[in-house]
Amino acid sequence: MDKLVLVYTQEMSPRLDYVLSFMFEGIIGCEVDITTDRDSFVLATAAKICYASNPVEDAIHIIPSGLLHQYELIKQQVEVGTINDMPTLFPAPTDAAFPFDIFAAIFYLITRYEEYLPFLPDIHGRFEAYNSLAAEHGFLKRPIVDEWSLYLRDELKKRFSHLSFQQRSFQYQSTIDVDNAYAFLYKGMVRTLGATFRSMMRMDVKDNWERVKTLKGEDDPFDTYDYFHELHKKYAIKPTWFFLLGEYGKYDKGVSRNREALKELIEDIAARYEVGIHPSYGSNKNMLRLKEEVEFLTNLIGRDVCKSRQHYLKLLFTETYRNLIELGICEDYTMGYSTDIGFRAGTCTPFFFYDLYRETQTTLKIIPFQVMDVTLNQYLNLKIEEAEQMIYELVDQVKKVDGTFVSLWHNESLSDHGYWKGWKPLYQKMLQYIYEG
Repeated sequence: MDKLVLVYTQEMSPRLDYVLSFMFEGIIGCEVDITTDRDSFVLATAAKICYASNPVEDAIHIIPSGLLHQYELIKQQVEVGTINDMPTLFPAPTDAAFPFDIFAAIFYLITRYEEYLPFLPDIHGRFEAYNSLAAEHGFLKRPIVDEWSLYLRDELKKRFSHLSFQQRSFQYQSTIDVDNAYAFLYKGMVRTLGATFRSMMRMDVKDNWERVKTLKGEDDPFDTYDYFHELHKKYAIKPTWFFLLGEYGKYDKGVSRNREALKELIEDIAARYEVGIHPSYGSNKNMLRLKEEVEFLTNLIGRDVCKSRQHYLKLLFTETYRNLIELGICEDYTMGYSTDIGFRAGTCTPFFFYDLYRETQTTLKIIPFQVMDVTLNQYLNLKIEEAEQMIYELVDQVKKVDGTFVSLWHNESLSDHGYWKGWKPLYQKMLQYIYEG
């Protein structure tokens, strides 16, 4: 059985090379090669795709839209079509053999092309879900990139029966952010008195009562780590934990990284699982702060830190990713929205960051996530039963394409404290649905 697909193009392009490698190696499951030699392409016996204006006999013909042979960043006129109830981008003429420029469509989504262009940011400077083409056209909650790739795989199967594919399998990755390791403990006298006063001003007697009980020796509400460990052991899960270690600020209010209790907690979790940096809000545009945070965690756990997720999901193209690469980060888990669930890059398959300003694939692997606890509770303001159903639907979507489902949880959301009252079972229910159906 043959495992090679040969693609003909009139002009080599780093964009085309990037998207073909991602599709065929990451999703379709076979090798791919590119040629500009039309004569040798015609004579080849391999499975063939002609990515040019004029077709070639015995090859699947995909008409280029032009995006992958450009060398500048310009606003695209992206048309949206439909094929078999599946939305498409860059549709081909109605008489074309293949209905859309699948390579350009995938490149546009996974590079986050639209996020390089002018947009209306939120108060944190973020590109949010409502700005996206996917939200506008109703496919944000579908791994459309994976669906497109499998559609092409099926077309290849029909045309070239000798072609074989490596079947991938559904995967799950749990990730947990620790923005605030403890609700009441280890905050110091000034912060504790300030928090007490604010609770009094809000007439929040319950919050102050819980603070008093905790300071007298009861368990801190955010100390949910043993419960996480129990669940992870039960389902043989190896989560990745991200710790916020920035200086105190308006949006960085965790326990000071100099507290021995926090150091001991991180060391304990690092002995069990993968640990990554949760770059602080204040470090997002401050390379010196970011370097200090990465170095602190590296020294604390005694090994290189190679994974990250931005606090508040602050992602600026391409500054954020370039800073991470410079500090040796090899995987980033920020790719997802705060205000909605779904597939920010259109895919549930990890991919390498492509720097559109430099027109090159980088070494930084992007691990997109599909759902965050805070999104369900705070941004979408869902009831627990509604949140549960939305998670199940996302899991089903990822399972359909044998992709990787990634969840983002916080230690706080298992606390049953404050606005997390009643939400503690949701994480376990999600794991049960993933592993037990």
